[in-house]
Amino acid sequence: MKPQKPLGPHYKWELLALLCLAFFFHQGDRAIFGVVLEQIRADLLLTNEQIGLVGSVLFFTLAVMMPFAGYAGDHFRKTRVITFCLIGWSAATLFTGFAGGVVALVALRSVATAGGESFYAPAAYSLIAKFHLSTRSIAMSVHQAALYIGVITSGFLGGWIADCWGWRSAFYVFGGCGIILGLVFMLRLRDTPDTPPPATGAHAAPEPTLLQSFLMLFRVRTAALLTCGFVAIVCVNNAYVVWAPAFLNEKFALGSLALAGGYAMSFHHIGALAGVLAGGAFSDWRAKVRPTARLELQAVAMLLGAPAILWMALAPGLVAACVAMGLFGVFRGLYECNTHASLFDVIPPRFRATAVSVMTMIAFLIGSLTPWALGRMNDLYKDGSGLSRGFAALAALYVIGALAVGFARLRTFRRDALTLQ
Repeated sequence: MKPQKPLGPHYKWELLALLCLAFFFHQGDRAIFGVVLEQIRADLLLTNEQIGLVGSVLFFTLAVMMPFAGYAGDHFRKTRVITFCLIGWSAATLFTGFAGGVVALVALRSVATAGGESFYAPAAYSLIAKFHLSTRSIAMSVHQAALYIGVITSGFLGGWIADCWGWRSAFYVFGGCGIILGLVFMLRLRDTPDTPPPATGAHAAPEPTLLQSFLMLFRVRTAALLTCGFVAIVCVNNAYVVWAPAFLNEKFALGSLALAGGYAMSFHHIGALAGVLAGGAFSDWRAKVRPTARLELQAVAMLLGAPAILWMALAPGLVAACVAMGLFGVFRGLYECNTHASLFDVIPPRFRATAVSVMTMIAFLIGSLTPWALGRMNDLYKDGSGLSRGFAALAALYVIGALAVGFARLRTFRRDALTLQ
């Protein structure tokens, strides 16, 4: 085999830029469904509960595929896993535009798209950590920022495309662009060639089994507690990305998908973008002298995020709701800048992709219920208050998550923490 050309010193930033583009479509493709939801519901004659079911099956599929995704990320070339799954979920997004009913939506939007997307995060975060050591939080924060930009863009652009040419065209555009990016990845995405070969003979570490890798998250108490915090984040995020545009449109009678999707996705995710970038830079700086800084920031962010979610749910006017969405986004970003960096502080490198997959699996299994639950509440409360009540109830999850992360900071982290690697 012809040896690869050595990577330059700046390749880790090129890699980050490429993965940011992939994550942009990863989240933009997912958010389009919520933006064009009302057109889909009217065109295909679906109930709110059926719409919520599509979102719930998507997140459930993400969850059940995660153990396989983590194993693939730890045992196969991460660059190939990322490229193949990008092309796979983009193709499913494109073909969602041809869906003719709830069964096709579930098959394409939920099963096929989620099946492809699930393999991305474990491999991508592990690959970023492989290249970025002292810059780990800021690198993962920039990567997370691509999520917010993708959702913001899909809010405005997806809504505008749907208003002009119908909801199907939005899926055609985003899916087609993702496939083109996958072809670029085939040419540019590289693994690091200077990783030392595995030890052999008497000094070789035994290859962990799938069960050993899977159980690592539960053996490390800090990682298990961080998973509790992540469950709270995902439960609220899943409900938000599916129902926030409809929440604004129904409560404040906006009458435009572009406005409802744009407001719901932009104010919240601009706040999250500011929070994740500021929090990432602060965490990398502060963690050098205070190893518990990442967990402290996460716990405080969740405690402050809970009243912001409650305010958003009960806001009497559009301006107040949008301000609350922005503040909720800031605190979400301050937490998410360390979602994986804090996990990697206690999980050895050889288990990281699997640890990410198990944490994500648990969070999305539980979080898959919230889109369906809010859709059910929207059908039950005929006065139009169902979504407001649902979002208000979800605020309590942030308090529970903050308590779990705070306990990890006080009782388990110092015993579980690793040296920088």
